[in-house]
Amino acid sequence: MTEKSFRIRAKHFRPGYAAAVGAALVFLVPVVPVVPAHAQWAVYDGANHVQNVLIAARTLQQIDNQITSLANQAQMLVNQGRNLASLPLSTLSSLQSTISQTTALLAQAQNIAYSVQSVEQQYQQAYTSVSSGMSDSVLFSQAQTRWQNSVGGFEDALKLQARVVGNIPSDNSAMTQLVSASQDSTGALQAAQAGNQLMALQSRQLSDIQAELAANGRAAALERARNAATEAESEAQYQHFAQHDAYTPGTVSMFGSSGN
Repeated sequence: MTEKSFRIRAKHFRPGYAAAVGAALVFLVPVVPVVPAHAQWAVYDGANHVQNVLIAARTLQQIDNQITSLANQAQMLVNQGRNLASLPLSTLSSLQSTISQTTALLAQAQNIAYSVQSVEQQYQQAYTSVSSGMSDSVLFSQAQTRWQNSVGGFEDALKLQARVVGNIPSDNSAMTQLVSASQDSTGALQAAQAGNQLMALQSRQLSDIQAELAANGRAAALERARNAATEAESEAQYQHFAQHDAYTPGTVSMFGSSGN
């Protein structure tokens, strides 16, 4: 349709006619009632979603840290249990038995025992009481006592030395077991106990050395005392001999003959 024809036709429309047509169109349009909506579309909030994800991540991290902490505490308890475990090996009874045997040998010391009172009494009687006024029988008895003391002292020292040497194999075995137990220990307590037992073994060995030195020193002291007393006895015998009159020669009769 051209613009000219459109203008021609528009002239035939009157204002009242246009209004009537509009009214008719209004009635022809169906009336749709307004019904309230029961379903609504969810609104996506990206910032809130990111915040929730971060909170969940932090919560998971805290839970993981708690699990790690509990695992560390459990391992610490296991380690404490190992550190508190006692050493299954003990050499204490063997060490005590060996010390008892050495002590028994020292108690069996002959003649002059390891006692201050015994030494003072017997030493005074046999070593320092020599005088020129004593008879030959008394001097001989004292000399024999001193000799017996020296022999007994050397015998006691030899017995103790034999005991100390006899302890070496058992000490070697105990030391090997303790060193192995220390190296295979599962905790600090076992290692400490093994070290303590090694120190106890060394202390027992030192006590053996001390006892041996005491026995050797006793034997040497008795011998030196005997030598000193022997010199004093010789001096006493000389003084006793010098108290007699000088020797005067006389005629001796032999085989009942006289003058020949």
